[in-house]
Amino acid sequence: MTAEERLVQLVEAAVEEFAQAGLAGASTEAIAKRAGISHAYLFRLFPTKRALFAATVDHTFDHVLETFEQAYAERDPDEPVLAVLGHAYIALLEDRSRLLFQLHAYAACGDEDIRAHVRSRYLAVFEWVRKTSGHGEDDVRVFMSTGLLLAVGAAIDAPELAGDGGFMPRVLSRGAASQPSG
Repeated sequence: MTAEERLVQLVEAAVEEFAQAGLAGASTEAIAKRAGISHAYLFRLFPTKRALFAATVDHTFDHVLETFEQAYAERDPDEPVLAVLGHAYIALLEDRSRLLFQLHAYAACGDEDIRAHVRSRYLAVFEWVRKTSGHGEDDVRVFMSTGLLLAVGAAIDAPELAGDGGFMPRVLSRGAASQPSG
């Protein structure tokens, strides 16, 4: 296994552990064990648990952005961009560990450094969606806030927050009517 593959394996293990226990509660020993590496080696790669958490934030935000980029590249040009991205995000919510990690990343924002890191990554996704979709900031705010509502609904197993399952598509189609489809 290459060093890069080992690093990805470690960060994936961190997603699982942080998803269950958060930044404060996750054990670096458990993360190392799940990744199949020594605890000492974990700290050679990441000097602190916060550094590992920040790398895990990067990994998960990169995954969201890569998913959006792929959905955008493969979209039917007649389908509104926000609808395409919304469907891609809904599919991401099926990965419970990544979903719970995302929520733990927001919860960890009591730590000033983590807050700055998460803010930077979140705003980068916001800006990518805005530029790529051609929509204004208000439409992107509705898109992002709807995604968060659906994430919370998925986390607490409350599908009624999505109504009949067509809530996000309806919201997105209203926004699409007022802005270019990209």
